[in-house]
Amino acid sequence: MTLIKSISGIRGTIGGHVGDNLTPIDAVKFAAAYGVWLKQQRDKDTYKVVVGRDARISGAMIQNLVMNTLVGLGIDVVDLGLSTTPTVEMAVPMEHADGGIILTASHNPKQWNALKLLNAKGEFLDGAEGAKILEIAESDSMSFADVDSLGKITKNKAYIDLHIIEVLDLPLVTVPAIEEARFKVVVDGVNSTGGIAVPLLLERLGVEVVKLYCEPNGEFPHNPEPLKEHLTDLSAEVRKHNADFGIVVDPDVDRLAFMDENGEMFGEEYTLVACADYVLSKTPGNTVSNMSSTRALRDVTEKHGGTYEASAVGEVNVVKLMKENKVVIGGEGNGGIIYPESHYGRDALVGIALFLSLLAEKGISVSDLRKTYPNYFMSKKKIELTPGLDVDGILKAIENRYQKEELTTIDGVKIDFSDSWVHLRKSNTEPIIRIYTEAKSQQEADLLADKFIEEIGAIAKS
Repeated sequence: MTLIKSISGIRGTIGGHVGDNLTPIDAVKFAAAYGVWLKQQRDKDTYKVVVGRDARISGAMIQNLVMNTLVGLGIDVVDLGLSTTPTVEMAVPMEHADGGIILTASHNPKQWNALKLLNAKGEFLDGAEGAKILEIAESDSMSFADVDSLGKITKNKAYIDLHIIEVLDLPLVTVPAIEEARFKVVVDGVNSTGGIAVPLLLERLGVEVVKLYCEPNGEFPHNPEPLKEHLTDLSAEVRKHNADFGIVVDPDVDRLAFMDENGEMFGEEYTLVACADYVLSKTPGNTVSNMSSTRALRDVTEKHGGTYEASAVGEVNVVKLMKENKVVIGGEGNGGIIYPESHYGRDALVGIALFLSLLAEKGISVSDLRKTYPNYFMSKKKIELTPGLDVDGILKAIENRYQKEELTTIDGVKIDFSDSWVHLRKSNTEPIIRIYTEAKSQQEADLLADKFIEEIGAIAKS
């Protein structure tokens, strides 16, 4: 089964059987359920939803289905066309809309797509709201508009530009200093909307841009998750062009990773660490990331006199804790920067601008910048779920086995050892168990992950 209904939205592979995959019927059903839920929130004469998509091949088909379903409910639609997740998030309040839908499966390969659902603030729905929409989808209570009450679709292609203007206007984005530094950067847009938005931002900052895979045709040239093993072409281009560094984003531009001038990964986990270091140096305060993120953020936060706290995995969980703690910056270790001064959503464009401001201020290379941060190493592995596998039972067994260690169970099981940690959890976005570990060396992190994969296998067989 490759239709996943979770806190991260409705995600699945294109084609196949209704209810098992993201078929046209499933897209219509869940779009309709969202529209019905939206109308239940406030009794109004008119409703408006902002819709945008990444460049994956199925995007136009799914977007037309979703938009016309909303029209059938009597809801007006603002069609952003090819866009980014953070752009849609910002467009919702700017349009005074009631909600938004982003059609993207983020880092998943091209056969996947998804409906990411937003509230009137342009923020992801919480678990209770998502559960209500799933309940509506399975009910017979959906009622559509009559012919005189159908919604209308309005196209607006200006929002990527408006998003960039908002980023450039942030007080900590030092545009003159970045222009003076005369950076040269290679951008891997994975043939999606990052290929549109990232070069536009960089050019506005006076950065010389070398484009790699920036044609938004949805033909991903490599696995779109921005990990080292997928980025050999970017590494070669950075060295070939003698660039200051490389940038890669995922297809919907909410994850961000850097590559140094030698073609080596800066470390996806360290995107947030570097941006937080810069923000905290100007506006001291607290930080939040999810519990699968590096300890380095805690170290940098405490260096600046702040307090760090970890949330359950999932952007909505991070944002909730950020608001409770009134943090100045937060996000996720997968390269997701959430900067409240801009908006409460992961935003690669904001991350790029903050990172460039930091580099311009320090006047050092990206590799030298990386040396200024605590050195932790992570291993990110996974186990494919098979029918009948009792994930909850396995995690409970692990919890019992390690009950004398420091445990956190708000999201799977996280075990903190003195100089390492492991986090085991069922993914919100794929039919897998994720095994994340961190230690003082890559070998130790990999060995720790392999040890727990073996333990899980043994428990599953017992």
